[in-house]
Amino acid sequence: MSTVKIKIDNKEYEVPAGITLIQACDLVGIEIPRFCYHDRLSVAGNCRMCLVELSVGPKKPQASCATQVMEGLEVKTDSEMVKNARNGAMEFLLANHPLDCPICDQGGECDLQDQAMFYGAGESRFLEDKRAVSSKNLGPLIKTHMTRCIHCTRCVRFITEVAGVPELGAVNRGEQTEITTYVEQSLTSELSGNIIDLCPVGALTSKPYAFKARPWELTKTDSIDIHDALGSNIRVDSRAGEVVRILPRLNEAINEEWISDKARFAYDGLALQRIDRPYLRKGGKFIAITFEEALDIIADKIIETQESKGEIGALAGDLADIESMYLLKELMNELNSKNYDARPKNSSMANNNRAEYIFNTSIAAIEEADLCLFIGTNPRKEAAILNARIRKQYVNNKDFIIANIGVENDLTYPYEQLGNSAQIINELISGKNKFAQKLKKAKKPMIIVGESVYLRADSQAIIAALYSLVAQFSIVREGWHGFNILHNAASRVGALDIGFIPPQGGKDTKAMLDSTQKQKLDLMFLLGYDQQDVKELEHSFNIYIGTHGDEAVSVADIILPAACYTEKDALYVNLEGRVQQVTQAIKPVGLAKIDWEIINGIKKSLKLSYYTNLKNLRDKIYKDFPHLAICDEIKPSDESKLPTVKTANSLTNEPFKNYVENFYFTNVIAKNSVTLTKCVQEILGKKNG
Repeated sequence: MSTVKIKIDNKEYEVPAGITLIQACDLVGIEIPRFCYHDRLSVAGNCRMCLVELSVGPKKPQASCATQVMEGLEVKTDSEMVKNARNGAMEFLLANHPLDCPICDQGGECDLQDQAMFYGAGESRFLEDKRAVSSKNLGPLIKTHMTRCIHCTRCVRFITEVAGVPELGAVNRGEQTEITTYVEQSLTSELSGNIIDLCPVGALTSKPYAFKARPWELTKTDSIDIHDALGSNIRVDSRAGEVVRILPRLNEAINEEWISDKARFAYDGLALQRIDRPYLRKGGKFIAITFEEALDIIADKIIETQESKGEIGALAGDLADIESMYLLKELMNELNSKNYDARPKNSSMANNNRAEYIFNTSIAAIEEADLCLFIGTNPRKEAAILNARIRKQYVNNKDFIIANIGVENDLTYPYEQLGNSAQIINELISGKNKFAQKLKKAKKPMIIVGESVYLRADSQAIIAALYSLVAQFSIVREGWHGFNILHNAASRVGALDIGFIPPQGGKDTKAMLDSTQKQKLDLMFLLGYDQQDVKELEHSFNIYIGTHGDEAVSVADIILPAACYTEKDALYVNLEGRVQQVTQAIKPVGLAKIDWEIINGIKKSLKLSYYTNLKNLRDKIYKDFPHLAICDEIKPSDESKLPTVKTANSLTNEPFKNYVENFYFTNVIAKNSVTLTKCVQEILGKKNG
């Protein structure tokens, strides 16, 4: 990378060529005030707060965000001219700004407040009336007070450039300028909440968080999101034992500084419809019991089932953590049962080789790819942040080729639709499809396979064909692994890592559900398993360890209240194989316990070996699976080459289907969120209407 030498405030620095002055100042640690500039958005240059004095050009302040560095350039950031210019810019910004800081939700976190104190004058010379602008309805997530707007256009640029859903813009000119939606309707982007963070004033704030708390009252806990398989880094803000807000944390490798609307706003579902005490079904009704009574009943039922030579099974849901699944698997093994699974019904996904089931390219390396082929997936609905990363590569690299085999969806960027049949994979292998030439020429091609592919009757044939495609076009090569699985559940990769799928002779999810229908499986453990097909378990004795009164409660015989992800310390593995930890922000509700503690209690009541604390349990997990001890890193797969799959099945003409139809309702927490319910009604309702 070429560099240039410049002087900033009489000190010489060497900075990369081609960057702007504001970036150069950020690199060397010199603070430049800004409102409109953001390093992930295009340059607007319209707030005039980042003014500096230059040694070349006209003798007037220049906008550092719109000026590139050049060899020998001298810059002054604190001269009298600069101070007066910034003071004047601030005075104009405040001329129409309302004095409503006491009731503004941005108070205490407001860039305008901070910079007015540091760069502004102590008094205003304006006597004219302040203007007033009507607030806009942007939907159930974003509260507007457009009189506070300073027209930085960050929100417009984000929605257009990053989210790819151009629904915001500026109308009118001069003092009459307003930021508004082009058509009076709710924002439809799955990333719209990020404009709340981007807004430097109180014009755009969170509707669900309105008037809830001040930032200095909050306890801030670093954690990760579990509403999809990405593991976006988040900060959980709580007060008085209640989660009141969730914000993104910076992680360049995963979510940069964005999170999806589901990750940001589903938190109100944490407190609604919660199971807060153990229950026993008696005479068709649930009666409250103590944990001790529940564990004794479970122990007696397990012993009774074993004595009658009945079978026991276990299913883990989409939000289950590593510790609880590991312990449940250990319990099943001690009960001599091989019937356990954490995959959806009909899934054929295997875990023989880690490269078969993770996102091998990694999220960050999407920005190196020159071709992307989707097969049976809709990344916008299944992983909105990952979809934004693909869009980023499309925007930054005009040679980036994107194609799709599957349902034709609006992904926020153009792509080549190859069709909706698995037969196209064979056409690519044989060279009959023209797209094969593009695959052949690509230097860093990547394939993204959706989880829906593994649920088809011909899934084995598709996987065999995909592995042949990978081999034929060298999609896995030295220094590049282009085969990727896009999972939809936070628990899935971790479950495959620790082997929470049935070994030889064990029953998978479908077989367990079928067996209970035939009354051949007597007792089931449901670890947060809330899929609709759980209703097929009407003939077995079901022990539900979960958080919400959802689908599984209708068939549960004993309910044990578990902790949500904000109420425990637990490990998760994201889709690229990165181990991360959720951190306890608040205490579990009512009598609820952390999942692994509940299973540990069952082991104890059965007089089996148990763990005294979380450290002992994790030490055992790390001993059995050493790669899980490495947090926040991706451990490269030992076997990066994909195996050859032999199958008697052949590809069918059955079209692919979307795995996720409703972005907002993908798990029990989201389904119980009032905010996301409003999104379904106002956003999806209008789309379908």
